[in-house]
Amino acid sequence: FVVCVFFSRLIFGTLYPAYYSYKAVKSKDIKEYVKWMMYWIIFALFTTAETFTDIFLCWFPFYYELKIAFVAWLLSPYTKGSSLLYRKFVHPTLSSKEKEIDDCLVQAKDRSYDALVHFGKRGLNVAATAAVMAASKGQGALSERLRSFSMQDLSTIRGDSSSTVPPSVTVRTSSKQSQPKTSRSASEGTGSSGKC
Repeated sequence: FVVCVFFSRLIFGTLYPAYYSYKAVKSKDIKEYVKWMMYWIIFALFTTAETFTDIFLCWFPFYYELKIAFVAWLLSPYTKGSSLLYRKFVHPTLSSKEKEIDDCLVQAKDRSYDALVHFGKRGLNVAATAAVMAASKGQGALSERLRSFSMQDLSTIRGDSSSTVPPSVTVRTSSKQSQPKTSRSASEGTGSSGKC
């Protein structure tokens, strides 16, 4: 039954008025436009009130049927419920409290902007700190991982089946290391003798 109430409210309370609001805007008929604007204001207030009344009054007999009847009463061109509620209650109340509501909205906007900036700065600081710590931990872990490799580990990673380093690699490495040292010492010797 609740599903039936939901769909009837969706169709008659939202989609039907939305379509006729579209037609009013398209035809630029001011009278229809005002009528549907009053309906949407009342419907917004009804939806807001319904959020709280559903918690406390859902046990009430015929509660959902009364909600459907209320929406039908709001829409009916014979009863003009939304127009009646708007003119008798909503418009006078909003007109008398308009200045206070505007001031509250401006204050709320300023506070929300300040809070957003404050939390945004804090969020960026936390993110930056986390990124720096992750990078420093990652760099340390990478250097430790690289230090743990030996030539034997590298040869097994490449897929060599031998567990020892081939002698040719060792000889080439040692000869390459000794050649630059001798050439450096020779160049240093000639450089120093050339300066004297």
